[in-house]
Amino acid sequence: MSFRLELLVKIFPLLWSGFLMTLQLTFLSLAIGLVAGLFLALMKISKSKILKAIAVVYIEFIRGTPALMQILAVYFGLPALGVNLDRFTAAVVALGINSAAYSAEIFRAGIESIDKGQMEAARSIGMTYSMAMRLVVLPQAFRVVIPPLVNEFVALLKDTSLVSVIGVADLMLRTRNMISYTANVFTPLIGASILYLMATIPGSQLSNYLERRFKF
Repeated sequence: MSFRLELLVKIFPLLWSGFLMTLQLTFLSLAIGLVAGLFLALMKISKSKILKAIAVVYIEFIRGTPALMQILAVYFGLPALGVNLDRFTAAVVALGINSAAYSAEIFRAGIESIDKGQMEAARSIGMTYSMAMRLVVLPQAFRVVIPPLVNEFVALLKDTSLVSVIGVADLMLRTRNMISYTANVFTPLIGASILYLMATIPGSQLSNYLERRFKF
C-alpha cells in the first residue's frame, strides 16, 4: 500500500495517456465554452428582454447545478430524445455547456468594466451598436478577461475528472484502473497528482503573471 517508485515508472505511460485525454477534453470543452459564453454574455447585456431572460436562466441553472449531474444528463438523458453521443463527445458537450455559463459571466464582467463613454464615443461617430461592440468594446474587454479565463481553464481541467463516471478513459479513470490492477492506492494517486499539477501550476502562474502584466 506504500508508495513504490518502480511501480510508478511502470504505470506512468498508462497515466500519461489518460493525461493526454484529459488535456484534449479540456481544450475542446473550453473552446465550446468560450464561443457559447461570449454569445451568452452579449445576450445578457442586450436590451432584448427575451434574450436576456434566456441567458440569465441558462447561466443560473448551469452554475447552480453540479457538473456531475450535467454530465449524466447529457450522456444518459439525450438518448431518450433520440440523440446518441459516444462517451467522449458527451463529455465534451457536457463540460462545454458547463464552461459556457462561467465564461459568460467572465465576459459580461469584462465588457461592463469598459467605460460606457467608449460605446458612446463610437456611436457618436456613426458606428452601429454591433460595430462599436465588435471594434471598440470587445477588444478592450478581451484584455481584461484573459486572466480569469486562464483560471477557468484550470478549473475545467480539474472538472474533467468527473467524466470517468461515464467511462471516458481520462487520467482519473486510468488512475482508478491502476489502483484496482496494482492493489496500491498511493502510487497511482501520486502519479496522477503530479500530472494534474504539471498543468494546473503553470496555468495558475500564467494567470498571476497576466494579472500583474495588465495591472488588474
